Amino acid sequence: MSYREGRFWQPDVTVATLVARDGRLLCVEERAGERLVLNQPAGHLEPDESLLEAALRETREETGWHVRITHLVGTYQWKAPVAPDGSGGRHYLRFAFAAEPLEEIPDATLDEGIVQALWLTPRQLQAEVARHRSPLVWRAVADYLAGNRHPLSLAQQLP
Repeated sequence: MSYREGRFWQPDVTVATLVARDGRLLCVEERAGERLVLNQPAGHLEPDESLLEAALRETREETGWHVRITHLVGTYQWKAPVAPDGSGGRHYLRFAFAAEPLEEIPDATLDEGIVQALWLTPRQLQAEVARHRSPLVWRAVADYLAGNRHPLSLAQQLP
């Protein structure tokens, strides 16, 4: 239902991190229902958390890497299609950040549902487009590869 019809509507706010090293991007292979999909380290913003804190946390939890956020790559709005069983149809507002890897965490335990973290070239990732969790995956990578880098001040948390 829409806001005009008297119902409260709120999109899912998510973050994603594009971490590059030696021409490769840090990706995650994860379970989404019955599928194994590819994604950036990404996840939902939690209460009382800034966008940058969420990006750092999700990257650490899903990949076992400490990173330094350097830029905002872009913001994206997407509505997931409704599946035949009626699931889906959720609205997402994603903030994608560029980051540089600092240190891998030895023996890190990855989030539930994460099969592995892996470093893929853009060509390898693009070749697996049918396995991307959503169109947001490649769109953020394409913007990153095109040089989209915006100051982090565009993603400020106010006191």
